[in-house]
Amino acid sequence: MKHLLKLSALTPAELTRILDVADQLKAQQAAPVEGAEEIEALIAKRLEAKRAKNWAEGGTPPLLAGKSVALMFSKASTRTRASFAVGVGQLGGMGHYMNAATELQSVGGEPLRDTARALGRYYDCVVWRTYRQADLEEFASYAGVPVINGMTDYAHPCQVLADLMTIRERLGSLEGRKLCFVGDGGSMANSLIVGGLLAGMQVCCVCPPGYRPAADVILFAQQYPSFQLLTDPVQGLRDADAAVTAAWSCAPGTEESERRRRDFAGYQLTDALLQNAKPACLVLHSLPAHRGEEISAAVFEQHAGEIFDEAENRLHVQKAILSILLAGQ
Repeated sequence: MKHLLKLSALTPAELTRILDVADQLKAQQAAPVEGAEEIEALIAKRLEAKRAKNWAEGGTPPLLAGKSVALMFSKASTRTRASFAVGVGQLGGMGHYMNAATELQSVGGEPLRDTARALGRYYDCVVWRTYRQADLEEFASYAGVPVINGMTDYAHPCQVLADLMTIRERLGSLEGRKLCFVGDGGSMANSLIVGGLLAGMQVCCVCPPGYRPAADVILFAQQYPSFQLLTDPVQGLRDADAAVTAAWSCAPGTEESERRRRDFAGYQLTDALLQNAKPACLVLHSLPAHRGEEISAAVFEQHAGEIFDEAENRLHVQKAILSILLAGQ
């Protein structure tokens, strides 16, 4: 694995490896402690582990010591920016945030390939959240260092890896489980379809007419008999082990916002709709959530435990990706 630009570039074994390393790193992260004696014992344990190079006993290993990671964001971010910054630091590296929408010379017309070639001389890895997938792929082809997709309009691979990690934690396995996405066939749907199928899941994507996933994703998915693309959420959620949604709204008060509100009527995850899924069906959301739109307030709060486990797992899967790309884990 040279970059992480989209999940279709991974093999099933590579995807599973990321999840396995994420599980290992999460387990290595020390649990909270209270009291002077517990703190002293933890410090002693970490020092002993450091001397023995036994990081499983001593917390997160400094796999990125001496490494620098550019955190480039062309649009707003809460979880992606925070989890990458924390993750790089926990692994012993240096993360440097840049507002790519205002701070880089590419805004003033410098060719993207020149920006990529320059930054590749300074950094060991670049994380970029931007709009066009084509821009990300062009950047990666010139950077000379690993590039990670922090989300584009086409794909959100880090989020979906966190989703798969959460489902596996909660249910024990992914193989044969039914994953149903309900909502807009954008970046989340594109990545969930590919990731779920690579993990051996049954994948159903339910979108209103006119909001289908990308054509190449549908073509990829049609190779798998376990894939369904539907417009009826009742049918799609039947016997689902995990239901996933994401925000579909845009700027409030606009004509586009009102049109989407009409088009997505009936696609909100509610208690009534989830009656069609398995009784213990998980509910996941990439956040931010718009209660009363893609998910009801009641369903969100009922499933807040797994939703915020999912948010936490962004940290662990991204540490795994960085460890694999930069430290050969």
